[in-house]
Amino acid sequence: MFAFEDPKDADAFYNYINIKYQLEDYYVDVEVPFKIDDNEYFLSFYEVEIPDKSLNLLTMAVDVALVASDSEPMLSDSYATRDGNWYIAIEVFSATEKDCLHENSPSRAEVLSYLRAIKEEYLSTHNYNETLFKN
Repeated sequence: MFAFEDPKDADAFYNYINIKYQLEDYYVDVEVPFKIDDNEYFLSFYEVEIPDKSLNLLTMAVDVALVASDSEPMLSDSYATRDGNWYIAIEVFSATEKDCLHENSPSRAEVLSYLRAIKEEYLSTHNYNETLFKN
C-alpha cells in the first residue's frame, strides 16, 4: 500500500480521481486504469481514519472540585474527545502482477514514482478540472 495523510474534506480524493481519469462516477475507487510507459496498471484506494483520543484535564479538574465541594460532577461525559486523521491508502495491480508495490515487484519503482506524483498533484490542486489540461 501507498499511504499518505489527507488534509482535505471527505470525498475530495474520490472527486480528484473521478475527474482526472474521467470516470463519470464509475468504479472510481476500484480498478482505475492508468498507464506508465505503455504498461497498463490499475489502482484502488481507500479512505482510512486513524482516530486520536485525548483526555480533557480541565473538565476533569472542574468535576474534581465539584465533588470536593459535595456537588455532583457535571462534565464527566466530556473527559475524552476523539478527533481523527484521514489517510488515503492506494494499492496497484496489473494483469501480470497482483501487487505492484511489493518489494520484489519489477514495476515497483515506476509505480511508486507515479503515485508520488499523483499525491503531489492532488494535494496542490484545488480545482480538479485543472488536471485535465496538464501534460
